[in-house]
Amino acid sequence: MDFPYLAAGFGAAITILGGAFGIGKIAAAAMDASGRQPEAAGAIRTSMIIAAALIEGISLFALVICFILAGK
Repeated sequence: MDFPYLAAGFGAAITILGGAFGIGKIAAAAMDASGRQPEAAGAIRTSMIIAAALIEGISLFALVICFILAGK
């Protein structure tokens, strides 16, 4: 019965894909905004890094939950 491990693997994969998609959308929007207003690039970059860090934190938390549930 390796179903919990399989479910944890699928959960981890979905989590990583979702986080990568979110960070990719943030980066694309930030590059577009920086191209439109180069004088605001510093503020845009700072906001992008904060948002990416929040997404990575949520992804890490979801991965930990997946692996904890696999151990039960």
